[in-house]
Amino acid sequence: MGWFAPRCPVAANEQQWIDDNLRWCVAEFGDAWLRSPVVLPTDQFFPGAYTGSAEDLHRAVRRVCGYLAVDPERIRVELHGEQVAERALRELTGGSFAWSGAAGHYRVTEGRTVISLEESLGRRPLALIATIAHELAHERLLGEERVDPDRPDQEPLTDLVTVYLGFGVFTANAALEFSGDHTGWSASRLGYLTEPMYGYALARYAWLRAEPDPSWARYLDTNPRTYLRRGLRFLRRSGVPLGLRRPGPEAAGPGSGAREPSPLG
Repeated sequence: MGWFAPRCPVAANEQQWIDDNLRWCVAEFGDAWLRSPVVLPTDQFFPGAYTGSAEDLHRAVRRVCGYLAVDPERIRVELHGEQVAERALRELTGGSFAWSGAAGHYRVTEGRTVISLEESLGRRPLALIATIAHELAHERLLGEERVDPDRPDQEPLTDLVTVYLGFGVFTANAALEFSGDHTGWSASRLGYLTEPMYGYALARYAWLRAEPDPSWARYLDTNPRTYLRRGLRFLRRSGVPLGLRRPGPEAAGPGSGAREPSPLG
């Protein structure tokens, strides 16, 4: 490969992890998701007025449930203040197991799925949808018993599932958020994949969808869009077949008796 040949935007082990787990997603969730629309921050997907009220947050959960094929009757939504510690949350609820993110929490209590969201997300609708998608992806994985709760890469896998189920624009854009006021600028991390990993995951996802130049890329922020383009150039140069190639036995889901996707090393 020449000096200026397209290079993968992520390290070799990260590329392998993304490739393996996206193949697993195809086998586990089905390839119909590759023909479903990519969910975008537009009125087509999120119509109506929005004020950031508690009612709006609950309504957003129900809408995202619809896009992710989650029964909203299975989900109880709670709102909390900022920076609730996972330990305090467990003591408060007695949850059997829990996963805690930057702005949301997923837990199962007495057989019931509970999603807890920071009330401050009401002021950040893009981060709100990304957080809801992540927590509901936990439900698709853990609530439906598709993976072991003790997997060491549970959280990054959950982020990757949001990409496969159509919410990658939201979760990639929320991976690194910048905000500023008269005192200066600050950055916050929302999610578990890095921006380069999101970019390559979205490129691989677009390639599986037979979209070498996806129209939805324009909705991505500059960094993830740049990594997406680099990933697409790399896949094109590498000769990876465009579109879905049926996975072999090694990519089959846990239900078939095959191995689960390997943890990110």
